[in-house]
Amino acid sequence: MDLNKNDLIIRVGGEGGEGVISVGDFITQACARVGLDVYTFKTFPAEIKGGYAMYQVRASTEPVYNHGDTFDVLCAFNGEAYEMNKARLKPGHALVYDCPGDFEPDIPEGVHAYPIPMTQTAKELNNVRAKNMVAMGALSVLFNIPEASLREVIETKFTRRGDAVVQGNLKAFERGQELARALKKTDSWAIGTPKADAKRDVIVMSGNNAIGLGALIAGLEFFSAYPITPATEVAIYVAKHLPKRGGTLIQAEDEIASISQVLGAAYAGKKSMTSTSGPGLSLMSEMLGMSFMSETPCVVVDVQRGGPSTGLPTKHEQSDLFLAIHGGHGDCGRIVLSVENVHDCIGLTVTAFNLAEKYQCPVILLSDGSLAFSTQSVPYPNPDDYKIVNRERWDGKGEFKRYALTASGISPMVDPGTPGGMHIATGLEHNESGMPSYAGENHEIMQAKRFNKLKTVANDMPLAEVDGQGAADIGVIAWGSTIGVVREALQRLRAEGCKVKGFYPKLLHPLPVQQFEDFGAGCKRILLPEVNYLGQLAHFVRAETSLRPESYTICGGLPFTPEMIVKRVKEMLA
Repeated sequence: MDLNKNDLIIRVGGEGGEGVISVGDFITQACARVGLDVYTFKTFPAEIKGGYAMYQVRASTEPVYNHGDTFDVLCAFNGEAYEMNKARLKPGHALVYDCPGDFEPDIPEGVHAYPIPMTQTAKELNNVRAKNMVAMGALSVLFNIPEASLREVIETKFTRRGDAVVQGNLKAFERGQELARALKKTDSWAIGTPKADAKRDVIVMSGNNAIGLGALIAGLEFFSAYPITPATEVAIYVAKHLPKRGGTLIQAEDEIASISQVLGAAYAGKKSMTSTSGPGLSLMSEMLGMSFMSETPCVVVDVQRGGPSTGLPTKHEQSDLFLAIHGGHGDCGRIVLSVENVHDCIGLTVTAFNLAEKYQCPVILLSDGSLAFSTQSVPYPNPDDYKIVNRERWDGKGEFKRYALTASGISPMVDPGTPGGMHIATGLEHNESGMPSYAGENHEIMQAKRFNKLKTVANDMPLAEVDGQGAADIGVIAWGSTIGVVREALQRLRAEGCKVKGFYPKLLHPLPVQQFEDFGAGCKRILLPEVNYLGQLAHFVRAETSLRPESYTICGGLPFTPEMIVKRVKEMLA
């Protein structure tokens, strides 16, 4: 057990509705406010209330890229939380648990145990809902969570509900502190103290909220979506802020309606977006073809969850790549991007709008269930730092042909009502003017026009990051939130003298083939970990490049950990 590391990982578990998620949010906000780097992971049941919920906070004096291998501290609100995690309790770990409660833990040897009467104390204070505040007070004392910052967060959270509520929660928090001080601390775990100048101009956001923010920065004007886990928070964030900017938001009756409304608004000249998850993206496939055929820009955010069918609604997976790239009948083109972390959710959403506007096609932005609810501290974004691209519009000269054959394949657009700009936009194949045409020769010309313009998409993206220099015995290709896990794994491997490097593409379709080839040329073997059963990106890499990556797939509803990647790379090296 490494007690000298720069970060601490606290996992809080209990019944959904007991305030487990709130405790994690409070600790995260408090740590970020004093300048610590934070990364969280949470999971909760698909039911509205009840069932096991968990929140894991990783706080560090150094940058962190993922939620970590496992916890250092477990705070169990009930017996189920303990049973779910006791196999992971190792010598040196700390356990904080409700006692007396609904269970009596059989403490593994070497584990530091701290019984705190959470439920009993909350009842004594005539505030049964403050059980989580008692627990948080105890955690703050035992593990050096900044008290002043926690108090600020509590006051900010409950001020709108009146001073009595604020004081009631603070009283429970303080009582938890008193209970913890009465115990003898036997472990060495503590959240590190940031440097004096570490307090930064940061915000703590979830991946879903960051996507919403990125869309607003990009100039979002119309949003329509049908609620679906785990993408609903995107719509909630946009609903809160888009109307203030004069934009329009609609909760559609289903996903088919939402994408149809998005295309209608985009045709009318508005930057438009929807958000969904795998089942909803399936329903949108026909209208994505309409977007491509009519060359109407739109952004579709797919927050992936476990599948197929209803699958695992609240769990993590990266299994919609096949659907994102090829979901649709006929030869149906689109651009597919994938985000790495919360900061990426802001910037890559702006990029998604820029590409949709420039190439006049659907852009699918892939996130995932882990990143959707994870929160990180990110630099406060300045909208002026982002380049914004708008669609090419007709200059009003000469005859307007909506689908004119141009050197770039991109044809100027007009907003409805523009004098001289009347045209037909239809899902039928058409000629340059937009009139339906069923001639085989015309179809071939128009398909070539629509696909050829996508050949330069990679030029509008930064080169995919190569993590490491020189030749490598093992190269690791990662996409989505798995990138952060691989980053840390490679740091550990290099510290042990292993020759490894990583490759982190954000543009997954059209695949930047030459960039993959250049990376692969410097690696003896390549590993491609992804959270799906079929090895979906590995399939496309094998199909479109000369590389033959070795797939490493999991699909148990949780992300990879750095230790899993380290172990597999060492097996390959051996």
